[in-house]
Amino acid sequence: MAPRLVTRLPRIVVSWVEPNLRAFTETRQPLVWLIALIVGIGVAIAAIIFRELIGIFQLPWLGTRSERVYSNAVTLPWYWIMAGPVVGGLLVGLLLTRLNARRTGAVADVIEARALSGRKLSLRDGLLSAFITALSLGSGASAGREGPVVHLGAVLATAVAWRAELPGWCRRTLLGAGVASAIAASFNAPIAGVLFAHEVILGHYAMRSFVPIVIASTAGGVASRLWFGDAAAFLIPHYAITSFWEFPAFVLLGVTAAVVAILFQLALFIADFTARSTPVPLWLQPMAGGVLVGAIALVFPQVLGVGYEVTDMALWQRLPLITMLLLIVAKTVATAITLGARFGGGIFSPALYLGALTGGSFGIIAASVFPDLASSGGLYAILGMGAVAGAVLGAPISTTVIVFELTGGYTLSIALLLTVAVAHGITQAIHGHSWFHWQLEMRGLFIQEGPHRALGQTTRVMDFMEPLTDDAQPERHDPKEGPPALKPSDTLEAALRAFDQSGHTRLPVVDPKDETRIIAFATHIRALRSFNRALVQLSEEEHR
Repeated sequence: MAPRLVTRLPRIVVSWVEPNLRAFTETRQPLVWLIALIVGIGVAIAAIIFRELIGIFQLPWLGTRSERVYSNAVTLPWYWIMAGPVVGGLLVGLLLTRLNARRTGAVADVIEARALSGRKLSLRDGLLSAFITALSLGSGASAGREGPVVHLGAVLATAVAWRAELPGWCRRTLLGAGVASAIAASFNAPIAGVLFAHEVILGHYAMRSFVPIVIASTAGGVASRLWFGDAAAFLIPHYAITSFWEFPAFVLLGVTAAVVAILFQLALFIADFTARSTPVPLWLQPMAGGVLVGAIALVFPQVLGVGYEVTDMALWQRLPLITMLLLIVAKTVATAITLGARFGGGIFSPALYLGALTGGSFGIIAASVFPDLASSGGLYAILGMGAVAGAVLGAPISTTVIVFELTGGYTLSIALLLTVAVAHGITQAIHGHSWFHWQLEMRGLFIQEGPHRALGQTTRVMDFMEPLTDDAQPERHDPKEGPPALKPSDTLEAALRAFDQSGHTRLPVVDPKDETRIIAFATHIRALRSFNRALVQLSEEEHR
């Protein structure tokens, strides 16, 4: 019996392994792994160039390429502080209009591309967006660099994925890989890059996507450390929780952070709405915004640029309470004006900035009320960073890890998780949106309502209609007497509504240029089959 089993063992192993290997190769995963490595290296190089470009644009008016914007700004005369945002705004406005760029890209555009079946992002628009954003931040615009870097990484990833003619799930995975490498290279945070790509961009943690995203994020992290060094973005002293009786205070900090996050998003919304309704021409809007940001910077030069130096000062408890409270308001207003005025930039760095100031202020107040129980204000600043940023981005898991990797404060994990969760939960309960989802809903894309809603909006009649054969007799449609007609570009959602309201199971599809000429027919059953098939494919992608 035993010898027979030994002789049969190789065949048993082969029969067990062969189907897995066949599936692995048929889904082109080896190629995806290789492309993910190429994408990771390429995106990391692009992220490094982007950061250096900010320093180059910053050099003429600030006299330094470093991120110590505040320290150098306070040494400049008032007119020179004004010159940076105003001149930069003028150049940004001219570039936007002369090069036909509606706006710069950010994370919401990447989520939209993923939702639209991995739609290709324009390489030209992506590179132009990165250039305008580097100019904006280098001239003192009060915004972050991470969102634009994420967009740049996604643009480069989709350019490679579409050239390789890969299936939809591969394109979406490589989109996430580009994002992961961008986060890893920008933050020196490869673990957070992986989680951000899954949590925010893909919306799932499928094993098939995990490996290529890790490969790309690792490549981005290694490249970043080779160029910038392996130190964390914020070097902080050792902080520890004084007492477990502080946990109610951490919960209260989460509530406070949620309020700050909601007000920050409200300010962004008001500024965006005001900019859309203003009669000021597009080319002049960034310069007008630069005047306002420059005016704020005359009183609070801490609002200029990405703001990492001021965030670091809050973590080291080098700012007095009244200054931090005033800067929360000033930075919120300056960032809202910056983005509303069509400067390029993101919201992650400002969210970290506001969180650190909120937590630092909270810590000072808590220490004055309970001097024997309260931990250091710097500890509360770290917790506030994660809480505000996680609530604004709608990404509590990846934001928590980003804060860990930015500060090296892993010993604060329990307190940070609790504070981030409370802030995120209250923000969702009151506001119901992350900033990214709000931007997408302004474009008519309701991703938060589930994949079925997005599919109903992204699937078109042309995807399931039955075109007339060449030898078929031409048919005409009477718009007044006949049944309602569809167009090839109509959404599945609109088609299903037309089937339901008319009671017909078969509707004509007409030429968009001639509504009396029938070019195809669409049936209710084919529309439902197309919808169900797409849902099944998404479900399979999320679980493989």
